[in-house]
Amino acid sequence: MKRTSLFLVWVFFFATGFARAQESLNWLTLQQAEKEMAKKPKKLLIDVYTDWCGWCKVMDQQTFQHSTIAKIINQYYYPVKFNAEQKDDVVFRGKTYKFVANGRSGYNELAAEMLQGKLSYPTIVYMDEEFNVIQAVPGFFKPADIEPVLKFFGTGAYKTTDWNTYQANFKSELPK
Repeated sequence: MKRTSLFLVWVFFFATGFARAQESLNWLTLQQAEKEMAKKPKKLLIDVYTDWCGWCKVMDQQTFQHSTIAKIINQYYYPVKFNAEQKDDVVFRGKTYKFVANGRSGYNELAAEMLQGKLSYPTIVYMDEEFNVIQAVPGFFKPADIEPVLKFFGTGAYKTTDWNTYQANFKSELPK
């Protein structure tokens, strides 16, 4: 009798989708994202971080690994990780960006350009299908806080609706 019960539980989980693998993000480099954009244009979500940033690490664990958030990002964006303090030259859109030493560390010129000189981490840079910066949004976001932002830019609602109106009418997909 016990084996039959366990078997029925197993069948229930698979039949209802509870055993489905969680959706995850496949982070790209800027160069990989450029290649993907040439094949199929999509918006970019660029996670600008540093190795020493504690909130960047928390956001990686709590927000970007959340399956609903990953699903939304995968639907609307190519996700890119960008270390703002990387010392290697970065070639993006045909231009070479260099490391600039500054105090005990420094920054890559591309980070400064994308963040308009406001080097704050974490910051998510949202770009349209032509690599134009839509908005750079600084700070740590929990899943419930980032979901409306992802959809606001991802769906293109930012073109026709102001943020306050959008947020007031937003319906979350996150489990309650």
